[in-house]
Amino acid sequence: MRLAVAQPPCVPRDVAANARAHAAAVRAAGARVVVFPELSLTGYELEAPVVAEDDPRLAPLVEACAETGTLALAGAPVRGDHIGVLAVDAGAVVVAYRKMWLGGAESSRFVPGDRPAVLTVDGWRLGLAVCKDTGVPEHADRTAALGMDAYLAGVVEAARDTAVPEQRARRVTAAHGVWVAVASFAGATGGGYAETAGRSAIWTPDGVLADRAGTEAGGIARAVLRPGT
Repeated sequence: MRLAVAQPPCVPRDVAANARAHAAAVRAAGARVVVFPELSLTGYELEAPVVAEDDPRLAPLVEACAETGTLALAGAPVRGDHIGVLAVDAGAVVVAYRKMWLGGAESSRFVPGDRPAVLTVDGWRLGLAVCKDTGVPEHADRTAALGMDAYLAGVVEAARDTAVPEQRARRVTAAHGVWVAVASFAGATGGGYAETAGRSAIWTPDGVLADRAGTEAGGIARAVLRPGT
């Protein structure tokens, strides 16, 4: 299965513009599954309105997924005041996961999700995570208990914390022997992030870096997941 992590440019709170940027990334990625950063459809704007599954502004992303046969995993505030992962494909937009471990000021607006989530795509079981989840070993443990082949996360990290996603990814590969993919926000965004880390990446089950994007917005990293690797 072809997997990609993307870090598209983001316009604060402009879901329509960001959906178009996501659509462009889907077309450029050439992947079955494309993972996007935390709150990628709004930016890390903690007061941004909820994005409903039937929001017409998502149409460009749905169309791109239909054209390419892609499942996109995009970040947005979702109903119930959760930080969510929207699973977008040709058929529907659904809330696939709600962030369980909130960080910083997030708890002033958002409510934590109450359960891990695994999606099955072409026989691959994909565990979902958002940012701080990846720093809590219990999250990966509970997700792995559902059965997973890969652990996919969307994150926002400050530029000074570039090393954090890799440290966490390698811990998950060591503990669970699964692929790990991290889509990391690039460029400025809300919440005091004047500069974010970028460097979205994918690691093999034995902890080897498969591919990595740079620090600039618009980067994409890709890998082909094969059984037994």
